[in-house]
Amino acid sequence: MFKVGIITASDKGSKGEREDISGKTIKEIMSSRDYRVVEWKILPDEREKISKELINMCDNLCLDLVLTTGGTGFSPRDWTPEATLDVIDRQAPGISEAMRYYSLQITPKAMLSRGVSGIRGETLVINLPGSPKAVKENLGFILPALKHGLEILKGLTSECARK
Repeated sequence: MFKVGIITASDKGSKGEREDISGKTIKEIMSSRDYRVVEWKILPDEREKISKELINMCDNLCLDLVLTTGGTGFSPRDWTPEATLDVIDRQAPGISEAMRYYSLQITPKAMLSRGVSGIRGETLVINLPGSPKAVKENLGFILPALKHGLEILKGLTSECARK
């Protein structure tokens, strides 16, 4: 069972002025599969705070996967992709590209998502959109391939060839 952390970037959510439906959606989806959510934080849209928590979840908590939600748009307060790029060692652009491609089949506004994905140590970090609907759609699309990617990252398998 892979260990998962969730970070919601939301100024209002961090102040208790808005319920974190997207984080809750992530938790429900991941918990219903072979994943265990062990940490869930709601942070203000501040690059340094997001970066610091990403480092904590990757380095100190040694989580296998960190999913962020929110802060990936064009708002002046949206800094999640930059915070992620500040801390990852290697990018995994195919994940974010696939999510945008899939979402473009639903709405042309998907091209406005700036989310990134990457690896820090042995932890995969994926930026999801802030909308609960988009979270559900995107996770549903990437989950079939995600387990295999995590198994490779954690050294649990090395075979990528089809049998």
